[in-house]
Amino acid sequence: MDRDPAVAGRFYAGEPARLAREVDHFLAAGGEPVRALGLVAPHAGYVYSGAVAGAVYGHVVVPERVIVLGPNHTGLGGKVALWADGRWETPLGRVPVDAEMAEALLASPLVERGREAHRYEHSLEVQVPFLQRRQRHLSIAPLCLGPLTFPECEALGKEVARVAAASGALVVASSDMSHYLPAAEARAKDERALERLLALDPRGLHEVVRREHISMCGFVPATVMLVAALEMGATHAELVRYGHSGETTGDDRSVVGYAGVVVA
Repeated sequence: MDRDPAVAGRFYAGEPARLAREVDHFLAAGGEPVRALGLVAPHAGYVYSGAVAGAVYGHVVVPERVIVLGPNHTGLGGKVALWADGRWETPLGRVPVDAEMAEALLASPLVERGREAHRYEHSLEVQVPFLQRRQRHLSIAPLCLGPLTFPECEALGKEVARVAAASGALVVASSDMSHYLPAAEARAKDERALERLLALDPRGLHEVVRREHISMCGFVPATVMLVAALEMGATHAELVRYGHSGETTGDDRSVVGYAGVVVA
């Protein structure tokens, strides 16, 4: 079964040529592409977070196979829900779900087939046009993640690493940072989470977000990605760009933070 876009025309342009132009403009800020094992990219409307997302996607070599991890904002479906077949459609075309990677992920007892968690979820969908513009022969394995303990993140991360390593896949974690705080306070909180992420410390990331009530909505996908990258031999992480919604609105009183991180 194919997945129709849920937020085209709202979070990003619904007209193909316009969307391609906008994504390419954002990607142009990425600099020289490097080979990576994983990354963190934001998932707000492109007018707010597209520059950060474009910087990080433009900075990496995107292989033909990608595992995309996103948080579950709707609460629908299971805790680790995989859209396991068919294609994902955006205005830029259809992307096949990677059947081989999907079957390999389903070998994990944590992963279940589930479309309901994905149907209205934007966090994975908004990553796909960036991936499409970076890789013409793209296939994806999309996982929508609910609340997970660190031991669950660790177990899932090891399974994701097993599949990614065998497939040569990039692991993408979709996450925004602090929500609806003054810009200076959001940055201070985000720096504490990013410190653990850049130190390649998945347990520390999970713990500091929970302990300090940092409203990083995709900290579970980021934790899983970081575990997977370490299993695959990651040695460093780079903050490519940080920003917040106030840079677009001109209002720093209540912002959402965005970070683009590459792990290699």
